Amino acid sequence: MSRYMMNKFIRAVEMSTANVNAYVADTEGFVDGWLAGGAGPDAVADDRVLTPEEREAFVNRDYGTLYGLGAHPYLLWHFTEAVYEHEYTEGFGWRELVERYRAAITPYGEVDDIP
Repeated sequence: MSRYMMNKFIRAVEMSTANVNAYVADTEGFVDGWLAGGAGPDAVADDRVLTPEEREAFVNRDYGTLYGLGAHPYLLWHFTEAVYEHEYTEGFGWRELVERYRAAITPYGEVDDIP
């Protein structure tokens, strides 16, 4: 498990509107591009590594699994909010996202209970 890399990826996405838009538009392509771009244009990227389960959770935008894998809850919430904000409609807004988020993370318990 690479909690640091999950949190680093979360920050990379949520701190930039351009990155949020790119991630939402092509989630798998963005994840793979980020993983490949770690060391620089002339060096092999070995500093950006996610487990297959972490990568899959990012590709599927599965914030419940990311929480269970140990993503920082504060960073994860802001990431989730940024990624889903564009989907707000008359019947789905911030409150519904909060409820969906709570339901997804509740099975994993409190942060201190995550192995």
